[in-house]
Parts: sequence; C-alpha cells; structure tokens
Amino acid sequence: MVKLKNYTFLMKHFVLLLTFILLTACSSHPLFVYKVEGKKITISNNQNGISKIENYIKPYREHIDKDLGEVLAYSPETLDKSKGEWQTNIGCFLADITLEKSDPIFLQREHKLIDICFLNHGGIRTIIPKGNVTARNTYEVMPFENSAVVVGLKKEQIMEIINYIISEKKPHPLAGMTFTISKDNQPINILVQGKPLEKDKIYYVVTSDYLSNGGDNMTFFKKNVERHDLDYKLRNIMIDYFKDVDTLKINNNIRITKE
Repeated sequence: MVKLKNYTFLMKHFVLLLTFILLTACSSHPLFVYKVEGKKITISNNQNGISKIENYIKPYREHIDKDLGEVLAYSPETLDKSKGEWQTNIGCFLADITLEKSDPIFLQREHKLIDICFLNHGGIRTIIPKGNVTARNTYEVMPFENSAVVVGLKKEQIMEIINYIISEKKPHPLAGMTFTISKDNQPINILVQGKPLEKDKIYYVVTSDYLSNGGDNMTFFKKNVERHDLDYKLRNIMIDYFKDVDTLKINNNIRITKE
C-alpha cells in the first residue's frame, strides 16, 4: 500500500515536470509555417465536366438575372450620347437626376444647396433604349463604382469648367448652368441657377469621385475650397430614380448655345 502511494506521488511530479518542460520548449521555440504545399486540380473540358460547372453556377446566375431583369420604369425615348453637339438627351438626363437626388442629402448634411452637376461624356457607356428600363440598364450605362462628390468652387473654377467644355467640344452632362459660346469662341451670358456668376460666392458642384480627383484632366476640381463625399454611387442614383417614377422625365432644355 505504501509503495502504491509513493508511485502515485512520483507520477504526479513526473507529469508536472513534463508539462513544465513542454511549455518551456514551446515558449522558446514558437511554431511557424515552414512549407506550403498545393496541387493542381484539372477541370475537364468534356461535356460532363462542363455540365457540372453549369449546374453549380445555375442557381446563382438565375438569381442575378432575376434581380437585374426587374422592370423599374419606362423610357419614352431612346437616350443616346452620340446624338448632340453640345448636349445629349442621356447626358442631360443623368446630370438632372444626379443633381435632383444629391441635393436633398447635401441639404440635410450641410444645410446648403447644390448649384451645378457636371459629369463626363466618356463615363456614359451605352444607351438607355426606349421601353422598359431595368436594373441591368443601369449597370450597362455606368459599369464603374463611381460615387457622388460635392465640391465647393469659386468663380474662377466655374470659368475653368466652361472653358474646358468649349475646348473639349464634347457634350458633357451638365445641369444647373447655362451659357452661350460667342463667335470668337468665348463664353458669354453665363447663368448658374438663373443668376449671373458672383465673384466671392462658393458654388457647389456635384460630380463623380473620379472627376473630383482630377480625372479626365479636370484639374479645376482639385482647386476646391470644400469637398463632401456623399457615399452615394451614381448607379444607385439611377436605380433610386427609376424606382421613384413610372416614366422617365426627359428634360431637353438647352444648356449651351452658340452664336
């Protein structure tokens, strides 16, 4: 009986000693990855392999197609960026709705109104066809992840925007501002929200984050005195507008005229 107790006592101490040694060893020699192995998994080109892949992705594709194919509104005419010298129906439409949807957000956050919307002609990737408008149309028109940004600009930068439009000779989307190009290619009769430009006034212009950082050589945006990120994707502006209306409102008011 005495021998059994002694044996138990020794075993307990042995286990404690062994545990201490292991812990000490682990602390002085930390574990680390010394080798990573992998293997190539071949995807078969035979019909059976292709069918398996198709069957796997089918439910995901059907779900996405259903969401993108949902009819959101109706367009009474085809909106096309290729028709128009100084403005196009799709450019005016996108500038108008971007200003319309961004303005309440900016007013709520900053207690100020947006004066102008200016976007780039190249950012419009395709048409909006006459008829039913779906979410898929928005991704086709604006496949990029651009968001709305409001910048505060002085009169000098507004003039730079106007001169940029004249020199580019492209129908960039514009809303909130009108002007005339004189016979000697100079801007005249400039109005912002129906009023002449004021020297010391700060004008708030909504544009894309890409352009606000100087994209497409629009360096005037980088001279801003204020910058406000709305965290509102231009594509979502389109989708929200489509959901709010039955029929798209196309405003073909003249923004730029030429003598």
